[in-house]
Amino acid sequence: MTTNFRPPSVPLVTVDPYFSVWSAADRLYDDHTRHWTNKIQGMTGVAIIDGAPRRFMGKVITHTEEPSEGLEPEALEQTDLTVEPVTTRYTFQGGGIELQVQFTTPLLLDDLDLLSRPVTYLTFHVRSLDGQGHDVKIYIDVTGEWCVNTPDQQVSWEHRVIDGRLNTMSMGTVEQPILQLAGDDTRIDWGYMVLAVPRSSRIQTVIHSATTREQYVRTGQLPAQDDSQKPRPVSDNVPVLAAEFECGTVGDEWVSEYLMLAYDDIHAIEYFRKPLDAYWKRNGWTFHDMLIAAADQYETIMQRCERFNRELMTESQAAGGNRYRDILALTYRQAIAAHKLVADEAGRVLFFSKENFSNGCIATVDVSYPSIPLFLRYNPELIKGMMRPIFKYAMSEDWTFDFAPHDVGTYPKANGQVYGENKLEYQMPIEECGNMLLMAAAVCKYEGNADFAREHWEPLTAWAGYLLKNGLDPDNQLCTDDFAGHLAHNANLSIKAILGIAAYSYMCDRLGLEEGAAYLEAARNMANEWMSMADAGDHYKLTFDSADDSWSMKYNLVWDRLLAFNLFPTEVAARELEYYQHHQNRYGLPLDSRDTYTKSDWLVWCAAMCTTQAGFESMIAPLWDFMNETSARVPVTDWYDTISGKQMNFQNRSVVGGFFIRLLMSGSRSN
Repeated sequence: MTTNFRPPSVPLVTVDPYFSVWSAADRLYDDHTRHWTNKIQGMTGVAIIDGAPRRFMGKVITHTEEPSEGLEPEALEQTDLTVEPVTTRYTFQGGGIELQVQFTTPLLLDDLDLLSRPVTYLTFHVRSLDGQGHDVKIYIDVTGEWCVNTPDQQVSWEHRVIDGRLNTMSMGTVEQPILQLAGDDTRIDWGYMVLAVPRSSRIQTVIHSATTREQYVRTGQLPAQDDSQKPRPVSDNVPVLAAEFECGTVGDEWVSEYLMLAYDDIHAIEYFRKPLDAYWKRNGWTFHDMLIAAADQYETIMQRCERFNRELMTESQAAGGNRYRDILALTYRQAIAAHKLVADEAGRVLFFSKENFSNGCIATVDVSYPSIPLFLRYNPELIKGMMRPIFKYAMSEDWTFDFAPHDVGTYPKANGQVYGENKLEYQMPIEECGNMLLMAAAVCKYEGNADFAREHWEPLTAWAGYLLKNGLDPDNQLCTDDFAGHLAHNANLSIKAILGIAAYSYMCDRLGLEEGAAYLEAARNMANEWMSMADAGDHYKLTFDSADDSWSMKYNLVWDRLLAFNLFPTEVAARELEYYQHHQNRYGLPLDSRDTYTKSDWLVWCAAMCTTQAGFESMIAPLWDFMNETSARVPVTDWYDTISGKQMNFQNRSVVGGFFIRLLMSGSRSN
């Protein structure tokens, strides 16, 4: 990604909804680093060059949200920022040296053990730029804010050497309320934040405080011993885990070092009243085993990450141009790290999303549905991991409706649906039935077999029957775009029902069941009816009973092509796309004719139906502009106003996985 793209927020540590820290500023030293919820989770970086301190990350003065510029040491100059799919690289210059700082979270979707490890690598490379030798030390710390929900919570800490090879420092709350806190705007307050470095005489580690950090910057001397004032609240002279790397006299050759930022969450998810652990633990590994492996495999993992970055950036640029490459590079880690990967008691994959700043629900079906293109491209097993909790809950006595659930709880407690207080009028019957059927069919297509559908045939059959009965002309109800309120006769929702029925027919065929033909015939007839019911001349209406000048994104239509149902003639999409051209605003196409806001996942789905690359690029260019220009300095939001560029709500959600849909369509487009 080139530096002329300004991410609204830059991914640094991206593991799961709790271990997720970003830089919401143009330069790494312009602000404290922050959890995706905008709360400070501080990380400070200082280079001591020939005895002079130069800041490159965060703030030295940590105890205030107020500007502290007059008190801060001079910063190096940030000369470059590059965001690649699993790596963020910053480059700084000053004091005769160049410093590269690289954050790598190895979220490689073909290696679930690696992907689930709660480790981000922070690597730095330093060299002289002026032909002179420079004495360089690099100091990095993280604060106690990383392991509390609120800074008034008491923490304690310890130093430990693992296997004679790793120096580790850990910090966690005294209370350790494991899996007790559920909600949206929350941070983890159990388990332990860990900073680990290879054992070396060149690397010093100490657990100290914000005050002694300020002294270090003045004197260049670390405290000789760990802070003994424990336990104490994080807000009381913020405790920090710190490492100092003695690089010696640095010349023209790069000097490189790394550390690991890790989090031991002990238990990850509560699943129908039982605690489940992160996926990497399923074969008996301890946290220390995992850290040793992460250190031993450092070089190999870095090489694999470099290769993956190159491959995805090349593929995305070919599929959709430079802007598309930038968008995917920025959102790849977000799409994955808005989930937690765990194993159930039988060792099967469960992949739980969190509805970040939309209500905190866990495993929401209509959040999974928009995200699946990324996972279809790289590993459909993760889509099965999204769906298994829904199937389990739907088949339990606790679920009393004849349609699919919306969610299974509030993160991290997956004990049963909470949405709409489980009142019928607040549910999404057609939405969630259609989503589950389309997701199941997509898994069958991309895995090349229907085994997963066979396992869950009873609920899939019931939901197909529900759509057959209720789907063509939906009653007044919510759909995934629930912020827009209830809507009857919703034309786009009707498309989802029709394609959901076709998805069931497709799975019948894969399983050798004869009844598939009747469902396909029904879907064909419904598609023909839809075209006359929704017809508004040069486009199709928002609802079947609305005026001809109403319209909406018909984003669900994309599955008619992706799953090759071909129920709707190609001119339906062509007519819609032509109409959209006349309704784009500065930051893209609105969701529908009722308001000026959009959903960026659906915008990209509509763009993906363009038959030319030029058409696709012209539809997504305003989305790139929004990311580049918005004043909302948060991990990418999927709901914003297309005129002002203001964030409506939602951030750091997994739905950005939907941006990857164009990569699935390479066989169905031309230049």
